[in-house]
Amino acid sequence: MNKEVTIYDIAEQLNISASTVSRALNDHPAINEKTKKKINQTASELGYRSNLFAKNLRAKSTMTLGVMVPKLDSYFLATVLAGMEKEANQSGYNLLIAQSLDSPKKEIANAKTMFNSRVDGLLVSTLLSIEEIGHFEPFLRKGIPILFFDRVLDVKKIPKIVIDNFQAGYDATAHLIEQGCKKIFHFTGDLGWNVYRDRYHGYLKALADANVSYNEDMLFVTNLSLEASSEVSQQIAELDDKPDGFFVTNDTCAASLMVSLKKEGIRVPGDIAIIGFNDDPITRIVEPRLSTVHYPGEEMGELAARSLISHLKGDSNVQLTNTIVLSHELIPRGSTTRFKEV
Repeated sequence: MNKEVTIYDIAEQLNISASTVSRALNDHPAINEKTKKKINQTASELGYRSNLFAKNLRAKSTMTLGVMVPKLDSYFLATVLAGMEKEANQSGYNLLIAQSLDSPKKEIANAKTMFNSRVDGLLVSTLLSIEEIGHFEPFLRKGIPILFFDRVLDVKKIPKIVIDNFQAGYDATAHLIEQGCKKIFHFTGDLGWNVYRDRYHGYLKALADANVSYNEDMLFVTNLSLEASSEVSQQIAELDDKPDGFFVTNDTCAASLMVSLKKEGIRVPGDIAIIGFNDDPITRIVEPRLSTVHYPGEEMGELAARSLISHLKGDSNVQLTNTIVLSHELIPRGSTTRFKEV
């Protein structure tokens, strides 16, 4: 293994002091441009790498934000991370990203890794569906700011950025009712998570307000996988009394369900109107185009990173804010519009 090149190696090569090398590499005004150029050229030739981690530690900052998410395989989270990356880069911060892969044990391990990596702040979309923050306590004791986004825990001392999932669920269901649907099924994920729980409650309220009946057989709680979509489709195809509407809290599953039902000879939206959630690109590819609820992922990522960085710079105190609610938007398309596609 090759020895790491240090400023002392550069100094010895050029027969100058290590302090002069250090100042030149840090663009100190006391070193003339000719000397800086020579030192930087030699550093490059020798393969010198600046130890930014040690440098930042001396400044009591690593200029790194930790980001913890359940999975990285969704379009929504990709847009969130794009927003975070944009804001972080503009302020000179890097992102350290970890996914829990649907494992509470791994989320806890990821939190420990983030803490040991000395991140300046933590952005979290949690996998856990319980109000358990033991693995975040070291950050809170150390004064390292945490901000929850999307999937959040109801912890007062940690601020959150979300959309109004209850209202979004209500709006999606109300849209189906407005299209004449009388028997609306709901296909969702783990109701222990705030996003699915709140959308489910919005769905129930919209049904109740319109005096549309509901029973537990109309609810499908799954892992929102393509396999789950196929299984739900088969169950629907076998029903004598089929639904005429479906609110699915994931665009990929909604699109998959639509395709599977059409293979069974079920017309969309003629027999069953379907609305998804997130406004993924797939909504504009399938035929008919999929109605959905737009979730402002990139805006959420930008705001989350901007808020945390502003706090770290001392320009604001993110901990004075309990919850920031972003706007969603209902987007009706051909999968629900029974008269004319919008």
